[in-house]
Amino acid sequence: MSEAPLLVIRLSAMGDIIHALPAVASLKKSFPEKPLAWLVAPNWIPLLEGNPNIDELIPFHRSGIRALKASWMRLRALKPAFVIDFQGLMQSALAGRAAQPKIFYGFDSSVAREPFASVFYTHRIAATGPHRVERNLQLAEAAGASELSHDAWLPSGRDEGTLPSTPFVLASPFAGWTSKQWPIERYEPLAERLNREGLELVANVPKHRAGELSGLKHLPVHTSSIAGLIAATRRSTAVIGLDSGPLHLAAALRKPGVALFGPTDPARTGPYGGSMVVLRAGNTKTTYARHHEVHASMKAITVEQVADALVHSIAKHRLVSQS
Repeated sequence: MSEAPLLVIRLSAMGDIIHALPAVASLKKSFPEKPLAWLVAPNWIPLLEGNPNIDELIPFHRSGIRALKASWMRLRALKPAFVIDFQGLMQSALAGRAAQPKIFYGFDSSVAREPFASVFYTHRIAATGPHRVERNLQLAEAAGASELSHDAWLPSGRDEGTLPSTPFVLASPFAGWTSKQWPIERYEPLAERLNREGLELVANVPKHRAGELSGLKHLPVHTSSIAGLIAATRRSTAVIGLDSGPLHLAAALRKPGVALFGPTDPARTGPYGGSMVVLRAGNTKTTYARHHEVHASMKAITVEQVADALVHSIAKHRLVSQS
């Protein structure tokens, strides 16, 4: 790289990386002459491969002292014009510091996920959001981005496994926290209801969790890599998701569907872009405590509510597409 590059940091996870894509696109549009490098955990690279806004992907290896040292050495050799940390953790702030930037942008302590990380930034931004996409855009704007984009570029993916040739709805029933999940047993009556609407419900899950759905007779299971999930989401008629990466992938692809929310706040981490309906029980109190049981607010969402909202979302999407 002849020009001093921009270095952006967002190590993980799927939804958070997707939420950073519009801000990174805005940076590239605003600084087209500068190469842009992205520091990311290796397992999430399939989300970013081929992205026209990224000139170099730098995998952040941390599996051992030798791997971590190699990552540190690569960062020191980069010599960036400036660094932007979209993660707001001590780990990401220290990684940015390893590049020895004179200018280092990040969220201030009121916004950073680990407030003490803000000590390492030279420029601390009190982004107001409320959505994470908007907070990231505000951080990019503070770093000088003048051409803001709300679009998220994603790769085409790769067909994996077997999917229906007829219209189907893709569900991702697992989340990082059990408290954000909808009761698993409700996907069976939902599948039967959608069958009457001419739609097949398919569950995309990690291979090691497929057995947890073996008792649901009307719910075929699709397992895949990230590339396979992207391809399956693109092929789907609509999506049913939780506050987790697959939902945010679908929202970035502007798919219709339903987002099921309980303890977490959809104003902050809901599906961005307006293509999906959000269901959340009234008077639900927001909490980010990582409980290991399905939250009561998720149990309050009924099969009928989900099915009706899904049919409405699909119909609305078709009208918009035809107009």
